[in-house]
Amino acid sequence: MWKLAATLAVGLGVIAGPAAAQDRPERIGMGIFTFTSGPAAAYGMPGRNAAELIIEQINEAGGIGGVPIAPTYVDEAQGGEGVVSEFRRLAGDQSIGVMVAALSSGNCMALAPIADQLEVPMVTWNCDTHQLFLGEEHPYVFRPNSSTVPEFISYAAYLAQKSPDATRIAIINPDYAFGHDAAQIFTGAMKAFNPDVEVVAELFPKLGTASFNTEISRIAAARPDVIFSNLWGADLENFVRQAQARGLFRSSQVVLALGESVLQRVELPEGVIVGVLGDGWWMSPDAQANERTKEFVSAYRERFGEYPVFPAMKMANTILAVQAAYEKAIEASDGWPGRADLREAFAGLELETLTGTVTVREDHDGLVDQLVGVTVASDEHDFPVIGEMVRYPADQVTPPVGEDPMAWIGTLTPDFAASLPKPGSYE
Repeated sequence: MWKLAATLAVGLGVIAGPAAAQDRPERIGMGIFTFTSGPAAAYGMPGRNAAELIIEQINEAGGIGGVPIAPTYVDEAQGGEGVVSEFRRLAGDQSIGVMVAALSSGNCMALAPIADQLEVPMVTWNCDTHQLFLGEEHPYVFRPNSSTVPEFISYAAYLAQKSPDATRIAIINPDYAFGHDAAQIFTGAMKAFNPDVEVVAELFPKLGTASFNTEISRIAAARPDVIFSNLWGADLENFVRQAQARGLFRSSQVVLALGESVLQRVELPEGVIVGVLGDGWWMSPDAQANERTKEFVSAYRERFGEYPVFPAMKMANTILAVQAAYEKAIEASDGWPGRADLREAFAGLELETLTGTVTVREDHDGLVDQLVGVTVASDEHDFPVIGEMVRYPADQVTPPVGEDPMAWIGTLTPDFAASLPKPGSYE
């Protein structure tokens, strides 16, 4: 296992003094929220698996400041009311130092004000909606990952660079904040990059939809140049299988924003635009050259029988961010840091993750590069991988602090898209 020398050094410092030793807990409780049952578990379980593995690795290397992490997992499939109840229950346990929540943007939005009210740090591992910090400050909430804005601007930029003549866009996204946000952002960016773009179909099926035949028929009738979707989990798998059978992948350029997560599960043809909602591991030169990452990937594949998809990497990176914040707080504290100390430590946090780097801005949002590419055949695997990759620098595709995201997107131009790194430049 890779060794966290800094953690051990800090841990020795913490246990050296009698006052610190008295305050030092036996464990660091961590609430971890994801979907472990139902259709969304196809996306949520890789996150759950990654949390288990990265926590095991951290604990084997000495824990955080010499203290092991003790996770408590909460299944988001129980519904919003149950998730909120579990969050409150865990927050009432003072041995719980931090919450890692949540997968669902809806749950995340519901939990954020509760985290502030109860003064417990909440670190989001997958909550991508830009609405989280839009017009409202959450002093106890942090997102060391990217939001829907840089994620879907990047898809629009990639499409504009790769298929500049594509103007007829069809959208099929899930019917909640994540899906509607993505449609608005992607459409706004596409129109900024090409004023001739028009949306010829915009569909929002409910989460958990089993049959997409009606939606596929409407998309086919609209004859789009491009089909954009941020469906995920079992919904994405069902849509891909059904759309393949109806020929949609032959008649239009398809953009599957979460497509990397199903490469090992369903058949995708070559040329589908996919990404990792950030700077994931799969085929990334930087991540593949990182020894710590290679060990994590190898251990993950041996234990769970597949390569870690980007939800797994986002979860692992988030827990590494929690570890870094604790180490920073330990260094700044006389004794063991409390919840308020941990909150302070997240401000301006910078760290190297398994897939790149992240900076937590003053607005508590993360700066993370964006990787996008297309599916290509592989001689080494019996499923497609990502090729023609580009890595968009976070600061180029993320609105500045304090600016309205949609207003900022409205200022973008075709020259902006042309100035970004080109497809195939990151390989």
